Amino acid sequence: MEFGAWPHVRGDLASARQNASAFLDGLLPECDRTQLARQSWGATWAGTGDAYCRLADLNIKKKEYDEATEAWLCALTAFEVARRLVADDDPRRAHVTAKVEAGLHKIGLSFGHEVESARIACGDLGEFLAYYLPAGTPNSRAPAVICVSNEEETGVTLLGRLLPVVIGLGMSLLVVSHENIANHTRGGSEIVLSHCLDHLSVRPDVDSSRIGIYGDGLSASLATEYAAYDRRIAAAVCDGGIWNWTRSLRSIEWMTSTDDSTDRDMVSGHRSRLARLPNCPILVVAGGRGLVSVCEAIKLQTVCMAARIDVDLVMPQLIRGLGEGVDNFVSSDGCIFSWLKQKLAPPPERVVG
Repeated sequence: MEFGAWPHVRGDLASARQNASAFLDGLLPECDRTQLARQSWGATWAGTGDAYCRLADLNIKKKEYDEATEAWLCALTAFEVARRLVADDDPRRAHVTAKVEAGLHKIGLSFGHEVESARIACGDLGEFLAYYLPAGTPNSRAPAVICVSNEEETGVTLLGRLLPVVIGLGMSLLVVSHENIANHTRGGSEIVLSHCLDHLSVRPDVDSSRIGIYGDGLSASLATEYAAYDRRIAAAVCDGGIWNWTRSLRSIEWMTSTDDSTDRDMVSGHRSRLARLPNCPILVVAGGRGLVSVCEAIKLQTVCMAARIDVDLVMPQLIRGLGEGVDNFVSSDGCIFSWLKQKLAPPPERVVG
């Protein structure tokens, strides 16, 4: 394949992400049958990330801060590709993750404003550390998104993946770890997330009427529950209630012992009720490494279209090979945040006269 650790990398973020996306789309199962092949590609992309880091350091010495920023963002993208190729139990995975964290600390030197550490106090539930990335528009109130990592990653890892996507979109991020949200008794996750939204709402650089939520992996279910709980949420990237729906499906099948058409009507009505719970537009990520199957997502969207419920789908490609599949996070993240930008855009100004 033609993608590798380029000997002369250029700090061009758009090209770097296009190359990463093309590599992931071209990673056929037959290229991934052995642990050795996967480790080799992981090492290649980690080396590419290191090359971008060296370029960023060189640009900082030359006081070319914009170029240094772009090189750091290219490095974060390369490290994320490497991290997904390396096996979970491989020590090199932790090494690549550490490079992502180091890059996030250094990027403030060229980015103009550093990622802020935010302590979210949740009353009797304690407090936890989150990460706030300002939109970079200090003279205006920007939309913001609460981003919850998947169950296998930390907030720092998710921030490293999303930072190259959101640059220039004019939205702020508050990134939190799944474990800080999910490890509570029933109803606790909604309370914790409401404190996250409260934290954003009082910031002078955030438009409190344009705050969304994005749940990655199992956190997609938490995002659905929170969007239904807190009517202040303006858009949600979630599972549309499918996780809870599949858990209750057996109960519905047991209860409906009548003819198939009655079963279908009850199932369809249940899907519609679940999707109506959030009082905002929702985007369901189906397939890939997420928890929502493409089949269930399409059924949900069909029911919602008939009921005029605002539900969209994004379906990242998943390349299945050795161990877990590798999804094209570059294209799926791009679709997710393009959708969020659209849904969190300010309402058009009314023309008087």
